[in-house]
Amino acid sequence: MILTGLLLISLSASAMAGQVYTWTDKQGVSHFSGRPPNDQASSVIDTTTPGPRLPIPKKLPPVQAKDLEQKALERKVRRETAIQEAERREFCETVRTNLTRLENNPRLRVQMKGEMRRLSEKERQARITDAKRAMEHSCR
Repeated sequence: MILTGLLLISLSASAMAGQVYTWTDKQGVSHFSGRPPNDQASSVIDTTTPGPRLPIPKKLPPVQAKDLEQKALERKVRRETAIQEAERREFCETVRTNLTRLENNPRLRVQMKGEMRRLSEKERQARITDAKRAMEHSCR
């Protein structure tokens, strides 16, 4: 933005300056004027100034193999963390469902070696305690 402004100012200043003429009279004195002399040969002076020099941008260091390895490792860790989080959520949902069933259904039946049997109250309370412990430990 600043560079553009400077460029516009330098262009407008040179456009406003017009041409400058120089000549030497009979006495050897050099003259400069915006208008050429009537009776003598003159030369035009180039009054344009070169634009500002732009700084050469510094090259960024090339991407190194270590950076690529680090990024790949970070992606792998994020992926594994996401998988573990999904497994944890699924486990928590299962524990919540089991706890709800245990608390709301005192006549729960379980299958043991192909046979169905009813849980005793002591077994039911033990499973409720285990489910609550699992939720406290794994589910936030």
